Formats: sequence, C-alpha cells, structure tokens
Amino acid sequence: MPGAAPGRTKRQFVPVSARSAMPGSDPAPAPAGKPPAACWPLILETRGWDDYALLDFGHGRKLERYGRIVVDRPEPQAMGAPRLPEKRWLSADAVFTGNDEDDGPGRWRLNRDLPETWQMRFHDVRFLGRFMSFRHVGVFPEQAAHWQWMAERVAARKAAGGKPMRILNLFGYTGLASLVPAAAGAEVTHIDASKKAIGWARENQAMSGLDELPVRWICEDAVKFVAREVKRGNRYDGILLDPPKYGRGPKGEVWDLYESLPALMPMIEEILSPEADFLVLTAYAIRASFLSLHELMAETLSRRGGVLASGELVLREEGGSRALSTSLYSRWSAS
Repeated sequence: MPGAAPGRTKRQFVPVSARSAMPGSDPAPAPAGKPPAACWPLILETRGWDDYALLDFGHGRKLERYGRIVVDRPEPQAMGAPRLPEKRWLSADAVFTGNDEDDGPGRWRLNRDLPETWQMRFHDVRFLGRFMSFRHVGVFPEQAAHWQWMAERVAARKAAGGKPMRILNLFGYTGLASLVPAAAGAEVTHIDASKKAIGWARENQAMSGLDELPVRWICEDAVKFVAREVKRGNRYDGILLDPPKYGRGPKGEVWDLYESLPALMPMIEEILSPEADFLVLTAYAIRASFLSLHELMAETLSRRGGVLASGELVLREEGGSRALSTSLYSRWSAS
C-alpha cells in the first residue's frame, strides 16, 4: 500500500452543478434567530470524474465505471431503457446478481480476473474499491456534490484566517466524506458502527498519505455518541449525517430512520456551535419525499437563520442528456 501522498498540484475538480426548478429564486440567507430561508427543489448533479462514470442505465440496472472496472448492478430508479448496445453491458467486468432489493444481499459474478481491491482517487484522497455483498463497492459517487461543497467552505474559512472548522461525520462509512474536508483543513470526527468500515476508512487515509490529518476514527453507535457530546458540551462547526434506513450499533442498538432520526435531530442542533457553518442530511431507499427531510431540518434549525436547500442528488450519464436520481438530501448553510 503506497504511503506517499498524491501530487497536490493535480487536484481534480469534479463537475458538480446545482439546478433549481425555479431559476433565479435563490433566497438571501435569513438572519440568526429566524427560520432559515427555504430553497427547494434544488437538484445537485455530479457528472463524474477520472475514476468514476455513469455509462448507461435502464430496465432496473445501471452500468458504471469505477477506475478501470466496469460494473453492472441493480438500480430501481432506472425505469427507462438502456441506450448503449447490449454488447457493452455484456462486457462488464462484474455483475451483481441475486436480491434486487435496495439493501438486499446477493453476489457478484466476475467476468475476468479482478483484484480483491483496487485504487481510485478523488481530489487529494485515494481510496479502495471492494465488491460488497450488498451491491456496493465502497463509494457513493453522487456524494461528491457534498464533499466538494464542504471542502470549499472549509478552505474559505481557512483562507479568511478563521480557526480550523470542526466537523462531525455520522454514519461515516469508508471515510471519503471525512478525508476530503480534512485535506482542505478541517478537524474531523468520524463515527461508524462498523469496525470493518472504520478499518477501510483508515486504509484510505494511509493510502492517501494523509496520516497526519486530524481525523478521529471512532467505532460507536451514532445516537449514543451524540448524546455524550451533548453532556460533554462539545460543539461542531459542520455536521454530516448519512444514515441508513435500518441498522444496528456495535452493541445491537437498533436504528430505524423513521423513528430514530427525528429523535436524534434535537441533539444534533445542541452540538452545533454558535458559529456553525453547515449541516448536511442525506437519505437513501426510503419511501418519502425530500420535503420530509426539509421540514425536519427546518424544525431543527428554526432559529439558525441561513439557507436550507433540499432536493435530490443525481448522477449525469457520461456523454448523454439523462440523469439518474440516487438519493434525497437537505443541506443547511449559515451563509
């Protein structure tokens, strides 16, 4: 595993755009003490980068390239017809088969000899891909819209001479959403209930040559951690939540998004610092509108002012006009 940091002068900027259904309607931030100004629906679109591309989608599947590996896997949102010839799909390096449910287990069929892991890169962060039994490979590329946005805000505060931004990443998975803002100058606390995920995130940090970054990796139940932070009086300038629909903590704690998330949000507000800059919430595979997330966030941040933008994260097809929705989000910024 290489230990040298990648060349910092070759930073890749991912094409990310924000598109509102009501052009020209972006509101001015509300003052502190008032509810945040609402901006919705706002579509955040990622067009891919050197190590990721959405090649095609349709008939409940999507064809993607992760580094040099092309994968074919289920995608319930892909309700139209594929546009590439069938031979392009048949030439995929790996195909996920079995249960097509959003979080159902299955298996990968490899069509050629492939490594157990392979390297990819986003900005200054290198990371590993792996074939997981729940059709994932260790990265959710649509989240690049949030990673880049957070990194830009962290860098802007640093350039203005402010203190390093303290960020909390809950349900942090393999660590890209922690390492990208850390590389931009933030101090990050990363929480995940899975020891495997924490180990994977540490591998990504070491492979990137970013061991010196101030990142705390903690394997713990997110709700219990936040409750303790409230009691300790610890505060954060930015918080990212990417909770699963269902899950279990290290000691069997049960997470049900519809019940657990509303109970967690008041504590999230308590650990936002007075100078907090952002709060980001995303949700996958739930039977709800982005407005559900928006109203929950609006209730949580009712006296924080700023702007609350909500909508969908989408991936733009490579070289095409189509976009694929992947998840819902609600994102607050102080300015």
